[in-house]
Amino acid sequence: MSSAPQRPQSDVSAAVGLVGVAGLFCWIAICRNWASVAEALGIPGPRMPMAGPNAAVATLLFTALPMVAWSLLVDKVHRRPSTGIDWSLRGAWRETFDVSITKLAGYWATWAAIGFSYCLGRWYWDGQYLFAMDVIGTFAVPMFVLSVPYVLWLDRKLVDPRDATWHFGAMLVGREDWDRAQVAKHWRAWIIKGFFGAFMISILPPGFAIVVNADFAAIAHDPVRLVQTLIETLFLIDVQIGTVGYLLTFRPLDAHIRSGNPLLAGWVAALMCYPPFVWGTMGRADVLGYQAATADWAHWLAGSAPLLWAWGALLVFLTGVYAWATFAFGIRFSNLTYRGVLTNGPYRFTRHPAYLSKNLFWWCSTMPFLVTNGSLTDMVRNTVMLGVVSAIYYWRARTEEAHLLAEDAKYRAYHAWMADNAPITRTIAAVVRLLRPRAAMPHPAE
Repeated sequence: MSSAPQRPQSDVSAAVGLVGVAGLFCWIAICRNWASVAEALGIPGPRMPMAGPNAAVATLLFTALPMVAWSLLVDKVHRRPSTGIDWSLRGAWRETFDVSITKLAGYWATWAAIGFSYCLGRWYWDGQYLFAMDVIGTFAVPMFVLSVPYVLWLDRKLVDPRDATWHFGAMLVGREDWDRAQVAKHWRAWIIKGFFGAFMISILPPGFAIVVNADFAAIAHDPVRLVQTLIETLFLIDVQIGTVGYLLTFRPLDAHIRSGNPLLAGWVAALMCYPPFVWGTMGRADVLGYQAATADWAHWLAGSAPLLWAWGALLVFLTGVYAWATFAFGIRFSNLTYRGVLTNGPYRFTRHPAYLSKNLFWWCSTMPFLVTNGSLTDMVRNTVMLGVVSAIYYWRARTEEAHLLAEDAKYRAYHAWMADNAPITRTIAAVVRLLRPRAAMPHPAE
């Protein structure tokens, strides 16, 4: 009797995300107790919690360093063949200098183009995006300078230094052997980093300030305020780990973007979920707005403390799954990309735990089928619009699967294993089969 197939090994160990979360909470503890820390160490300055935007950015360092250290020292990801690096290579830098210069031309032109696109996008110079532009502007020059020694060093160790960035640089300088497909691959990766990187940085400060300033003792007996604060804390984990993922796309960490999603449908589905394209999923009542005349769970359950506690616990659980689905990636989180295969954590139960938990959270927290004005039109519209949002996420999940199925045999094995063994995936598939109309049975021959 043959044994059941094993779940494919994950390219990211579970410990990477956990040490990142530990580092995050260490920094939060320091910021919350900064008055005592500064007093004990004799550090001049105000004696109050550090909840400002600069402290929020510093969190990235405290989150990233433990994950990088674990990845290199314990998981030894830099030794994996998937990095494309052969550390035994000892070639002189002059042998790859020409390749490196071409590649640097590609990098610098790309960053200049992204900066120019930020200048054109009016939304980048308003509201919370202003903070992202300040951060990116501050680190732009150091990034340009440090790229020189980094590329010169790494190209000496790469098995094939003529990567997608080199092909773009070769196109710019007029080399004959550049490949159009590789140029497109380069730009898919950097458009993803440019768009989502700025977005993630822009949403760092608000949640960080809420968590650092939260008075948990004062709200411990208030289910609504406690649940809201716990949800903000879990979203902070998601945002911080996710932002680190967008920043640390380095080959020595085996966290480089191996490919961006080449499917137009994948891009459309993903971008529809983010500003400035469609704001409905962010709560505003416009194209996909589903909150016309709605209240929220706390309003409708206000008369029952047990229900408030139970429903609040459900919302915290769903948000916790969502945060878990992000920090399980460690330093490899980003949208629309293939950066290895993740098979552990919540991805043992369903292929899309983040999308599933996020959409269930919206349904349970918003309750779009209940409205304060009694309008049947608003009830129907809200319910339909949130249904459309959920359908977009289903579409998005399918396009991501199509991308990964085409890229990696390990993902194909994982996809097949999940269909037979993952409890949530298997249950959903069974329900779909029950609901799917059966083909008409053929009539017996006369």
